[in-house]
Amino acid sequence: MTQTTNWDLAQTAARRDQYFAASQTKFVPFRDPMVFQKGSMQYLWDVEGRKYTDLLGMNVCISVGHSHPKVVAAAMEQAQTLTHCTTMFYHPVPAHFAEELTQTMPKGPNGDIEWVVHFTNSGSEAVDLAMTMARGYTGNLDLLALRTAYHGPTAAAQSLTGISGWRHAGMPGNVAFVAEPNQYRGIFGEQAGAAPYLDEIDRTIGSATTGQVAGIFVESVQGYGGIIEMPAGYMSGAAERVRAAGGLYIADEVQSGFGRTGDHMWGFEADGVIPDIVVMAKGIGNGFPLGAVVARKEIAAPMAEKFMFHTYGANPTACAAGRAVLEVIREDKVQENARVVGAALLDRLHDLKSRHDAIGDVRGRGLMLAIEMVKDRNTKEPDTETTSAVFEACRDSGLILSKSGPYQSSLRMVPPMCLSLDDVDNVAEGLDRAFSMAK
Repeated sequence: MTQTTNWDLAQTAARRDQYFAASQTKFVPFRDPMVFQKGSMQYLWDVEGRKYTDLLGMNVCISVGHSHPKVVAAAMEQAQTLTHCTTMFYHPVPAHFAEELTQTMPKGPNGDIEWVVHFTNSGSEAVDLAMTMARGYTGNLDLLALRTAYHGPTAAAQSLTGISGWRHAGMPGNVAFVAEPNQYRGIFGEQAGAAPYLDEIDRTIGSATTGQVAGIFVESVQGYGGIIEMPAGYMSGAAERVRAAGGLYIADEVQSGFGRTGDHMWGFEADGVIPDIVVMAKGIGNGFPLGAVVARKEIAAPMAEKFMFHTYGANPTACAAGRAVLEVIREDKVQENARVVGAALLDRLHDLKSRHDAIGDVRGRGLMLAIEMVKDRNTKEPDTETTSAVFEACRDSGLILSKSGPYQSSLRMVPPMCLSLDDVDNVAEGLDRAFSMAK
């Protein structure tokens, strides 16, 4: 039977509304539905042929560009040979990919750290596995996470997810939350640095846990939390304090990894910390479903006594795409592009702030940027109405991005890392029009 696809917007929306479960309705971002028919590098086209600049990377999954020819070719070649081979059998593609991923990890001052990889289907599964791995290695149960963190929608990952709207009652326990070191609206005031937030980790370990901690999960740059960078000294300081309590440092690189921050391949490198476990997904496969836990070999070793299995985790087609992503990052100097283009765009965002009073803060690094809206710059009261209005107006300006942050008062920009300097003017002018339309 030949499958046909009806691209009619109204019929697609009606079919989705009728057959999608209620759990998938809230995630629709715009008031009116959109149907995308084509993507190429940093651009998208809807069913009516209108072109958009994708500043969302379709939720950070598209790292090196929509339908990147090298990634597509690698996946197609593998799919035509053997689409799937479960991990109970050997296959060269995931084996090579695991080796290549470990080569991107820091080796330590003595060059003796060995890393191993466990492939998963998604970032949430990678987080779940990292939780199990940390508890199994340390023999402790308690975990720490940041209050505005987002680590995924599965039951276990939700237990680590503190941001409003995601954490639900009845999820697994033994998780304590610490204040996120937000340098704009954090609990210790603007530009307070890392020190008071590190003291919070010590207090939390002493009062809200058994004192025997399995680990702390930290997004190297908070993504859904509104693009919150960790201040200098925070990641290394958090690792020091948690390790002193018997725990591990787990870096969540699902959004900030693969060169997105521009200065480094991995976000945690900005603070010189070497994690014990790293979780990654989204951009790892440039849209193909894939995630991974990369851990120090000795920490992963106790898992040999457990049966841990992800059916599609080392799928050779997805891993072939992942290998191609690493090649493109290296050959096309994608990380350097993220640094240069991100810096140019951030400059333009600062210019927008000088001309639009609704903008309270602009921030980020590389191609991981945000604009936060406030009703008053002195009180910093979140302005969700203006955020929503600008968000909708961006669509009319041909820009796709997302609302994020604990108050949904930030516009998050995490575009494919092939966004070019030629796009910066178009993006800045489109945002300027959107703010003017929203007044």
